[in-house]
Amino acid sequence: MYPYLASVSPYPNSALSAGQLALIAVVPVLALAAWLILVFVADRGPRHRAAAGTTSVPQQPRVQEQQEQELEEPERKAA
Repeated sequence: MYPYLASVSPYPNSALSAGQLALIAVVPVLALAAWLILVFVADRGPRHRAAAGTTSVPQQPRVQEQQEQELEEPERKAA
C-alpha cells in the first residue's frame, strides 16, 4: 500500500520534555506570586508626598472642632 502511512500513529506522543514540565510548574507559581504582590500593594494606604513648592491644607486643631460641635448640639438635660 502506502509506505509513509506505516509510520503515522493515531495516538500522539504525549511525553513532555523536562523543560516543558518545568514551564508548566513555574508559570502558575509566578502568576500567583505576582497576584499576591498586586493585592498587597493595592491594600496599602496611599503615601502622601508633597511636591516641591506646594503647601498642604492647614489642619484645624481638635479644640476648634469640639467647640463647633458643642454649638451645633447643645447638651440635653437628663429627665
